[in-house]
Amino acid sequence: MSSFQMITTLFLLAMMVGTSNSQLSATYYAKTCPNVSSIVRSVLQQAEQNDIWIFPKLVRLHFHDCFVHGCDASLLLNGTDSEKTATPNLSTDGYAVIDDIKTALEKACPRVVSCADILALAAQISVSLGGGPTWKVPLGRRDSRTAHREGTGTIPTGHESLANIATLFKSMGLDSTDLVALSGVHTFGRARCAAFMDRLYNFNNVSGKIDPILNGTYAKTLRQLCPKGGDVTSLIDLDEQTSLTFDNKYFLNLQNRRGLLQTDQELFSTKGAETVAIVNRFASSQSQFFNSFAKAMIKMGNINPLTGTNGEIRLDCRKIN
Repeated sequence: MSSFQMITTLFLLAMMVGTSNSQLSATYYAKTCPNVSSIVRSVLQQAEQNDIWIFPKLVRLHFHDCFVHGCDASLLLNGTDSEKTATPNLSTDGYAVIDDIKTALEKACPRVVSCADILALAAQISVSLGGGPTWKVPLGRRDSRTAHREGTGTIPTGHESLANIATLFKSMGLDSTDLVALSGVHTFGRARCAAFMDRLYNFNNVSGKIDPILNGTYAKTLRQLCPKGGDVTSLIDLDEQTSLTFDNKYFLNLQNRRGLLQTDQELFSTKGAETVAIVNRFASSQSQFFNSFAKAMIKMGNINPLTGTNGEIRLDCRKIN
């Protein structure tokens, strides 16, 4: 059993408590912080003026938080054993904007809104401001008092097989439609050359080999953008046409063998996989993709939240009270 499979198995056991939580509610802050969404939106609109890539960055933070022991803002904690300094999170960004949101909310509603809920709201509003769907975010999460660095191996990489990714998602209560819909978040944002260079120069550990599934013209372009021996931290658009817009072009890219990450392309190029038909459906109907994405984000946001008296409401998202 590979280390990834071992981690997946352990995480499956941890998730047996279930992924839904009836204590979360879209109206959780109706009385205690009624303007929470508008405050988050205002901060994000300002943040975009300084960083046009902030929306996909913030959605990614919510993903990476939820995939490690649930949506509890453990990703945000600083420290020697922090999650954010683990390898899968070294390329994450947007933490300063989360701090700005927290500062604004503490001013309006002191000691009320959790950092975990800030991540969930920031993700939803980022998708909406980027041109994507809007959904009512269930709220009421509390913040973890500990980081879970040892659990960061459950964060998917760009190199996993479809079978491994599907197993991981299933362990979290997410089905194939959720997998394809959530992968569609790569319709906006960027990825480091390191995430896919093996497809250009060393596919299946064969020196000089290009991934045969990759569109030849696209592969040539990517080789120019990410030359062998070049800067592996260089950022490349996940969607070469509309990388700042949340739309369904990602799925058209997969149909044309122009998926940047191997894990993305395998959703369409794995023979006999049930994900192929889902990719085709989303490629032909942006509304179906948007509807499925919203539902999948709600399900993901329900992974093992801390509620009631568990955890705390951090005053500073980077450290426990």
